[in-house]
Amino acid sequence: MTTTIALAGKGGVGKTTIAGMVIKYLVEKRKGAVLAIDADPSANLNMVLGLEMDWTIGDIREDMLAQVKESITAGGASMGSLPGGISKREYLDYQVRASLSEGDDFDLIAMGQPEGQGCYCAVNHNLREVVDSIGKNYAYIIIDNEAGMEHLSRRTTRDVDHLLIVSDPSQRGIVAAERIAEFRKELDINIDNSYLILNRVNGTIPDSLQEKIATMDVPLLGFIPADVELTEFDASGKPLVELGNESPVYQAIENMLEDII
Repeated sequence: MTTTIALAGKGGVGKTTIAGMVIKYLVEKRKGAVLAIDADPSANLNMVLGLEMDWTIGDIREDMLAQVKESITAGGASMGSLPGGISKREYLDYQVRASLSEGDDFDLIAMGQPEGQGCYCAVNHNLREVVDSIGKNYAYIIIDNEAGMEHLSRRTTRDVDHLLIVSDPSQRGIVAAERIAEFRKELDINIDNSYLILNRVNGTIPDSLQEKIATMDVPLLGFIPADVELTEFDASGKPLVELGNESPVYQAIENMLEDII
């Protein structure tokens, strides 16, 4: 049985940092393999995890389409096919598995840039099936989304067990989080549980924010404090998963996950 955790929130609120800490927790505290899916086109979860990344799903899609177009231009019996007679599904399956960045206790797939011009419906359907098939081999899947969630149901048919909606302690962040909480009901996938996480909290929360949070259709899971050490890690480029377990950021996330997993 695979447990899927997705993160969402407006840009810059720290989703990727929290995704890295969630992965750190699962690796250290839970049994089973972990698959991280970086669904943000900026694709920097690998830096948080300390992994190299050569290919993204977007790269694989564009490379395959380029090969198909080249065969069409060349003409002949193989027009519109891939070299060697391999099927498009077989090609995608092989390339996606080859693109996995492997850590000691977790693997990473990066989705990369979204579709360009033209209809890639069949290709994207095959890619979704391949990624979902790979995911069955893992106990946990962590999906780090871009600012919205519009693409989530286009890239996976997988239901989400826990949606972590991340905000900073600002009205703009909370409004974005509220919109995501409302939009989740319109997706073509099931989301069992949704929670709000307030990140980079320094001191007390203003009453106006507390009042706004209290009206939202999503429970507040907890606060993550602002932390100088984490900022120094970011500035130096050190993988955030190397933060010690005594880090207040990690401890806050560990306490929250202990409550829901």
